[in-house]
Amino acid sequence: MRSPKRLADIRKLPCIRCGNPNSQAAHSNSAKHGKGRGIKADDSFTVPLCHVCHSDFDQYKLGNREQSEAMFERWLVRVDRMLNTKNNTSIF
Repeated sequence: MRSPKRLADIRKLPCIRCGNPNSQAAHSNSAKHGKGRGIKADDSFTVPLCHVCHSDFDQYKLGNREQSEAMFERWLVRVDRMLNTKNNTSIF
């Protein structure tokens, strides 16, 4: 699923890893989120990462595949809470 609104909202948030205000929408690298060879994961599985953190994440410099997937899941929970708070909707 593609969601230009979510991607735009993600890009307005600071990097979830280092806090850099210049972030990009980074998609999950996990097949369980729809990632495939040459196919990006579903847009609902995106987090804000700056260029450096995004590159490090995509190249598995932040941990192996299992560690990266676990880290991404934690980031995703935080980002979804940030977006829900930003949009004045309940997070519970």
